[in-house]
Amino acid sequence: MNSSSKVAMVTGAGTGIGRSTCLALFKAGYQVVLTGRREAPLIQTVQDSGAAPENYLTHTADVSNENQVVDLFRSARKKFGRLDLLFNNAGVSAPALPPEELSLEQWQTVVDANLTGPFLCTREAIKWMKEQQPQGGRIINNGSIAATTPRPLSCPYAATKHAITGLTKATSLDCRQHQIAVCQIDIGNAGTEMAHGVTVGVPQANGNIEKEPIMDVQHVADAVVHMASLPLDANILFLTVMATNMPFVGRG
Repeated sequence: MNSSSKVAMVTGAGTGIGRSTCLALFKAGYQVVLTGRREAPLIQTVQDSGAAPENYLTHTADVSNENQVVDLFRSARKKFGRLDLLFNNAGVSAPALPPEELSLEQWQTVVDANLTGPFLCTREAIKWMKEQQPQGGRIINNGSIAATTPRPLSCPYAATKHAITGLTKATSLDCRQHQIAVCQIDIGNAGTEMAHGVTVGVPQANGNIEKEPIMDVQHVADAVVHMASLPLDANILFLTVMATNMPFVGRG
């Protein structure tokens, strides 16, 4: 390991925001631990980055599985010995259904991925960051603008993203004495596979189906790198980055 390099871990690293953020972190000089449920997208991200083998680790894991998360952090610690940044990015959504039509399984799947997963990764990161020398690090949670204002028919997703805000606030408070800065980026309509639907048409608060503006996902990756670049005595606690003309406040 090059001791002058900082080490970042990104969940959901193979596609979308996670992939773009990994590429930006590599470009900024980070060594990166890439994790996700499928190996092939992780390997493709690394290949596209041109990173040397000593500068990355790919490790498949389901972040909602406690044993797999513990094993992920054990592997990362064995290779790099230090963790400066965790980006809790992985997440899923449920079908666009009214609450009364959602099954418990659909609800639980979103809760496991979007809330339990970030908690497990945050827990392991805090343990590591408290022990390492010099102590500390940064944890960035992907909140989504659904952490503030839900879309229609998004009950499980909006509930878990609102809960992420609580996780961010609570862990920021509990960790600041250990030089661990916890923060959150709320993202709206970035150009990824997951957001393709907004370019076709999505339900609005007034019941209409309308297309929405979208922004380049690179802006999100650049924002994460900027948040990560701050010294640990400074923190962007909450940052919203979104397509300027998308519906957000009141979703109107």
